[in-house]
Amino acid sequence: MSHRSEVVATPLPGVFVTLTDSARSFPRHWHGNFGLGVVDRGAQRSASGRGAVEAFAGQCLTHNPGEVHDGTPIGDTARRWRMFHIEPAAMARLFGVSSSADLEWHAPVMDDQALRSALDRAFDASTAAGSTRQTADSSDSVLLEEALLLAVGRASPLARSPQAVRPDGENLTIVVERLADDLKQAPTLDELAALVGTSRYTLVRQFGRRHGLPPMAWLLQLRLQRARERIAAGWGLADTAQSCGFSDQSHLTRLFTRQFGYTPGSWRRATAGHSVARASAF
Repeated sequence: MSHRSEVVATPLPGVFVTLTDSARSFPRHWHGNFGLGVVDRGAQRSASGRGAVEAFAGQCLTHNPGEVHDGTPIGDTARRWRMFHIEPAAMARLFGVSSSADLEWHAPVMDDQALRSALDRAFDASTAAGSTRQTADSSDSVLLEEALLLAVGRASPLARSPQAVRPDGENLTIVVERLADDLKQAPTLDELAALVGTSRYTLVRQFGRRHGLPPMAWLLQLRLQRARERIAAGWGLADTAQSCGFSDQSHLTRLFTRQFGYTPGSWRRATAGHSVARASAF
């Protein structure tokens, strides 16, 4: 009977990722943390805190701390699923509350394409950030936190803390100005939320609706744009990386190539003798 499962730490304290590909049946058990993930292949039937449920490829899964569940594959195909396992203290931090005691997933299985997309982005961000046993760039860690925050918020609208004040357009402009003010020293989501008097989740969601990306993902785009301009102006790659908030030249090269499809060196050669206009941050 095929079975393969691995667990990796993320740079976020108390947040782990598991990848399981298994034809096994699991007996009744529980976890001490919150789980949120997605079925990539196959299907399974399981007991849950809401009764017996079935989950199929493309659907999302949750479990609460102490919630007894099991799992049996449906059909002859091994099922494959990915999960974020979030310790209670880490969940409380994501929601901006002092305790996770009042937080709860309200559906063990969700058929929600927007949630699936949010989880895919969070898993991609986790892969990019690496683990605590590796050298993880701080910007990658922040992007992971932001992506996970959006996925968690999408998955549990009924578990959210009391409705936070929604920042208006003027306040969101203040956030943009703060992000653009110092590329080398990015503010935290906590600082930005305090700046406009709202929760981190509300800030990330409202900023994304207005500007197309959540705050830290938007900042990364601005950093890459400023790096592109400075390379075209003749700056060296190491100086460009340092001035634009990247940890080193390698970090800049990796993200620049992923974003634009060509290396910083190729861009420098292509723009030799040409001017590139500075793009507005707003």
